[in-house]
Amino acid sequence: MTPRVREILSWYGSENPGVLTNIARMLNQGKLGGSGKMVILPVDQGFEHGPARSFAKNPDGYDPDYHFQLAIESGCSAYAAPLGFLEAGARDYAGEIPLILKINNSDSLYKSAENPISAVTSSVDDALRLGCAAIGFTIYPGSSDRKQMYEEIALATREAKDAGLAVVMWSYPRGGGISKDGETAIDVVAYSAQIAAQLGANIIKVKPPTAHVEQAEAKKVFDSMGIKVASLADRTRHVIESAFNGKRITIFSGGAAKGTEEVLEEVKGLAGGGSFGSIMGRNAFQRPKAEAIELLQSVMDIYAGNAG
Repeated sequence: MTPRVREILSWYGSENPGVLTNIARMLNQGKLGGSGKMVILPVDQGFEHGPARSFAKNPDGYDPDYHFQLAIESGCSAYAAPLGFLEAGARDYAGEIPLILKINNSDSLYKSAENPISAVTSSVDDALRLGCAAIGFTIYPGSSDRKQMYEEIALATREAKDAGLAVVMWSYPRGGGISKDGETAIDVVAYSAQIAAQLGANIIKVKPPTAHVEQAEAKKVFDSMGIKVASLADRTRHVIESAFNGKRITIFSGGAAKGTEEVLEEVKGLAGGGSFGSIMGRNAFQRPKAEAIELLQSVMDIYAGNAG
C-alpha cells in the first residue's frame, strides 16, 4: 500500500472495510497500481449504441472474452460492463482484474430529450455473485426523471456499501433544459460531479468539460470570481475542486472515437488539471488489440508522469 493510496482511502472515512478494500483493489491494480491514478476499460456500448456501431470497426469486440483480455493485458485498473458481458467471462478471468457491474443501462432505440433515464438491469447481488469490486450506475442530472434515478441510486448505494462494494457513478447531464453544448459545459459538468459526490459516489465519471458556461447565474460567478476556463487543465481543476475539493476520485470519459494524437492531447490536459484518470471505451476497443494496448498504456504513462 503506497502513501498516496492510503491518503486517498483516508478521504472515505465513513466507509466500511469492505468498500475501502475494493477501492484499494482498483487503485493497486495494473500499470498505474499504487500511483493514485486509474484507467478503466468500460464496455457498455453494445447495450447503449448497438452491436454494429460498437464492434464492427474491430469485430473481435463482439466476443466478451476480448474485453477481459484487453483490460488485463493493457494493465487497466478495472473493467466495467453490463451483466451479460461480465457473466460471459467472470469465471474464466476470476481474480485477474477488478470488475465493475454496470447495474443500469439504456438503449438508443428510444430517445427522449426531456426525460432520459436508464433501466435497472442487474443488482448488487449479481455484483457479489460475479466477484465484482464495485457497481456502476448512470445518472442524468437535468432529466425530468432525475428524481427516480436519484432514488434508485440511493437505494443501490446503500445496498452496495452494506455489502462492501464500492460505487462508481456515471454523471452525464442531459435533459430538456440543457442545450447540446451545455451537456459538456464547464459549469454543468462541475455541477454533475458535485451531485454524484453528494449522492455518495466513491468514484465519479464525467465528460471532459468545454469552456462554454451554460447557466446565466453560474456565468456571473465564473466571471466575478475569475474562475479559469481557458484551458482543459483549468477546467479539469475546477471539476476536481467541485468533487469535494479533490477528495472524491474523479475520472473522465474518453468520449467519441478520435485519432491517437487527439486522445493523448486531451489526456495531457486532463492530467495537467489533476484528473485521477480516464475511463476509455470506444477509443480503445474499436482498435486492433495491439494498437489498443499501445494507446491505453500511453494514456497510463501520461497519468504516471502526473502522479502524486
